[in-house]
Parts: sequence; C-alpha cells; structure tokens
Amino acid sequence: MNTKGLVIKTSNNDFETTYQKLRGILEGNPNLKIILELDHSKNAANADIELLPTRIILFGNPKLGTPLMLANRTVSIDLPQKMIVFQEASGEVKVAYNDPAYLKDRHSLEGRDEVLAKVSGALDKISGGATS
Repeated sequence: MNTKGLVIKTSNNDFETTYQKLRGILEGNPNLKIILELDHSKNAANADIELLPTRIILFGNPKLGTPLMLANRTVSIDLPQKMIVFQEASGEVKVAYNDPAYLKDRHSLEGRDEVLAKVSGALDKISGGATS
C-alpha cells in the first residue's frame, strides 16, 4: 500500500474511544471548527456492504488554512484538514492524515514554512491525543 504523504498512527484505544477522543479534542479547541463527519461504514451498510469501522472528520482553522490558499489555490482540494479513524482486520485502530510537508510539495507552497510548521505541530498533537 502506498502511503506517501500520509501520517499514520496506531491507537492504544478501540475504535469508538479513539474517534470520541479525536472529536473531543477538536471540539475543545476554540481555534478549530468541525465542518463535517463522514461515517463510511454506515454508508457502506446502507448499500448492503460490510466495511470495518471507518470515519472521517473534517475540521479547520481559517487563520492557518487561508494563507496556504493564498499561496496556491490548489491546496483547497486538501483543505480543510481531515483525519480518518479506521479499524484494520487485525483489530488495530489507526488515525491518518495528510502530511503538511507533502502538501507543501504537492502544491508548491513556497514561503509558508511557518504556517506549515504550526499545522504539522497541531495535527501531531491532535492525533497523539486521540491515539494515547
């Protein structure tokens, strides 16, 4: 599996605990807003297909995302930020998100290293909190 551009962490918790911790961290941060939650497993079940627990949560901070969009509008395809929580067949629960360094390369985001470093640090802290 090609995971280029992704940061993937293994959770110490079950799926629901991991997801609820992630959601709680996002809700508890006044700088972030949850924009959308998508339950792929539920949608698959509605089509009579079984999919192990898989949810995406989109969230953002316009003060960090907008400067990136000003540098190159194509980054908008990858914003707002998103994290996926999914369960492997082995039972392991993972949290994954786009690596800001990958977004820098993908969208030629020159001169935005400070913003990207803030985003990277925030995503690491958020995902670390959800998986610990």
